Amino acid sequence: MAERTVSKVTVNELTTVAATYALAQFSDQRGISGPGPGLQNAAATSFNLADPATGKAGGPLTGDSANSETLATQNTLANLVSLCVTDNARCDKLVHLATPRGAARPADTVQAILNLVRNPTQSPGGLQALARTATVFTPALTAAPKDWVLAVRYTASELYAAGRIALDAKGNVWATNNWKPGTRDPNPYVTVLDPTGRPTLGSPISGGGMKTGAWGLAIDHDGSVWAPSYGGNAMSKYSFSGKPLSPSSGWKDGGLVKPQGVAVDQRGNVWIANSYGLKGKPGVGSVVVYPHGDPSKAISITDKSFNHPFAVQIDGQGRAWVTNSHLSFKELMESRRPSKVGGSVTVIGPDFKPIASTNDSSLQAPVGLALDSKGNAWTVNFFSSAVTEIQPNGTVAGVYQLPKKVVPWSVAIDGQDRVWVAGFGDSSVSLLCGVNTAACPSGASTGTVLSPAQGFRNKAIQHLTAVQIDSSGNAWVANNWAKIVPPTGGVGLVELVGAASPVCTPLTPLPVRPSSAHGNACPK
Repeated sequence: MAERTVSKVTVNELTTVAATYALAQFSDQRGISGPGPGLQNAAATSFNLADPATGKAGGPLTGDSANSETLATQNTLANLVSLCVTDNARCDKLVHLATPRGAARPADTVQAILNLVRNPTQSPGGLQALARTATVFTPALTAAPKDWVLAVRYTASELYAAGRIALDAKGNVWATNNWKPGTRDPNPYVTVLDPTGRPTLGSPISGGGMKTGAWGLAIDHDGSVWAPSYGGNAMSKYSFSGKPLSPSSGWKDGGLVKPQGVAVDQRGNVWIANSYGLKGKPGVGSVVVYPHGDPSKAISITDKSFNHPFAVQIDGQGRAWVTNSHLSFKELMESRRPSKVGGSVTVIGPDFKPIASTNDSSLQAPVGLALDSKGNAWTVNFFSSAVTEIQPNGTVAGVYQLPKKVVPWSVAIDGQDRVWVAGFGDSSVSLLCGVNTAACPSGASTGTVLSPAQGFRNKAIQHLTAVQIDSSGNAWVANNWAKIVPPTGGVGLVELVGAASPVCTPLTPLPVRPSSAHGNACPK
C-alpha cells in the first residue's frame, strides 16, 4: 500500500481535477469511500497528477516530456472548473456538456469531472472550445482531444521493452523486460514499481535465472512471483519481497523451450505455455505444470491442438484456457505478413488432460486471453485485429472487429466485466462493453467499442503488449516497442488513471471487484 501525506494542502481547480480522477472509482454523490489498499493507493496516485501542498502539477507530468499531453489535458480540465468561480453562464454550459445523454445533471463541478472520467469521449470539441475562454492553467490543449483519459508514463532503471504485467496484493506493479535499455541484448532484470510508479523491493531485481523476460507473469498463493525466462528456457521465481528463489539458471524442468504465458490455479499449480518461440515448425509446443509450484514434479502436457501456445489463464472450475497462436513467425519476419495463420483455444481440465479445442475463422494468431466474471474467455487476434468471445462450453459467442491497425496483443477484464485491449500496432488501448451491459452507456451491447475508433491514444503510449487492471481502478499498460522499424524497445509503464473498474489483485482467478461489505475486501 502506498502512503503519501502532507500537513497543509492547497485546494484549487488543479488539485480538484487530480483528486477526482485518481479517486473516481471510490466516489459518488455521498463522498469518497471504499476498501483498501485500493482506496489508499488511489489517494497516493493523485499526488502524481497534482501536488496538494503547492497546488501545481505533479512531478511525473512536468518531469517527463512523454506526459506533456496529459499535462495539457489536465490543465484544460482545470480551466473548465475555474469557469464556475467567475461565470455562472459558462459554468452552466460546462455542466450541460459534461452530462451524458439520459443522465442526471451533475450537482457540482466534481460530479461534472467524474462524468468525464467515466465517459471519456463526452463532448471533447465543445468542452475544449469552452476551456479556451479561461487561461488560468497553462499549457492547455490547443485542439479538441479524442478523449479525456489521463495517461501517465513511469520510467525506471532497466525498465525497457516491458513484456507482461502482474499486480500483487499491495498493488505493486511487476513487469518482465525483453531487452537491456537501448539494445536488443537479453534483459536480466524484473521491474517492480509501487502503486505510485516508483521502484520498490530493490527493483530492478536480478538473479533467479532471468534472461529476456517473456510475455508471462503470475503470482501464487504465497505472494511469490513466477516469471518465464524466454532466453534462458527456464522459469524464475521471486519472493513477495523481491528475493530470487530460483537457482541462478532458473528451473528448466518440463523441457521448457521459450516459455510465455503463466498462470496459477486454485490448488497452487503453476501452468506454463511452452511456446517453442516465434519461429519454428507449425504444430509444436506443450503446456508444462509445476504441481503445487514444485518444478521437480513437472508434468508436460501434449496435444495435437497445441501450436505455439502463448497465453494461459485459469477459470472458476480450475480449467486452463490456452491460446494456440500458430505464430511461426518465419513468414512474417522474413517475407510479407501472411493473410491467414489460423489459431485455436484449448481447454485443459484440472486433471491435466485436454478437454476440447475451439476453432473459429476469427482466431488468427490469438495471443492474449482473459476471463470475465462469468467464465467467458476473451482472446485478441494479432493478425485480424478481432476480439473473440468464447463461452465456458467452448462456443464462440461473438467476434468484435477493431480497426486493422490496432494489431492487439493483450486483454484484461475490469471489475464491471468491461474488456480492455492493448494495441501493439497503433499504440492504443481499446475498451469494449462486456457481458455486463448495465455497466455500459445506454444503447451499448456486448462488444460495443466504448473508446474512440482508434482507441485511447496518448503521447505516453507506445507499442503495447500488456494491459492489467489494479484495485484502484487504474489500467496499466506496457510500452514494449517504441518503433517497429527498426525494432526499438519501448520505455516505461503507463497508467490510465481512474479509467477502469477496480479488481482484486492478484487475480483470484476470475476478476472480482473489491468490496467493503465483507470482512475481507477480496476473496482469499
